[in-house]
Amino acid sequence: MNGYTIKYNELTAEEFITLWETVWGQGPSLEQTKLAMQHTLFRISVWDNDKIVAMARMIGDIGLDYYIKDVVVRPEYQHKGIGKMMIYELLDFINKNGISGTEIFVELCAMPDKIPFYSKFGFEANEAQRLKIMKHID
Repeated sequence: MNGYTIKYNELTAEEFITLWETVWGQGPSLEQTKLAMQHTLFRISVWDNDKIVAMARMIGDIGLDYYIKDVVVRPEYQHKGIGKMMIYELLDFINKNGISGTEIFVELCAMPDKIPFYSKFGFEANEAQRLKIMKHID
């Protein structure tokens, strides 16, 4: 894709944190992130030479539910089709791994300004409210 390198299931915890911090500020701990990478179903990273410029990952149970997480494109690389390509790759992963003839629930959380982007792929809001808790681990 336009001279970028796409890597599958190679995104490291360190790379994840680096990219996270380009968009969202202080990243999670290295130990947390290593565990998350080990238990992610599918990871995509996009590189411009030796610089990571985008990532996305998929979590879920493969049979009934998938959740798209941490779709990040460095601000200076946005609006170049990288995010679109990653979403198509994630949806293709679901298609290749799901049970033929069934429907699988795919969800994600998006900030209001990103909803039009995801709507282009068929995602739509429902009446459910997102509830969260940041649970401190003792």
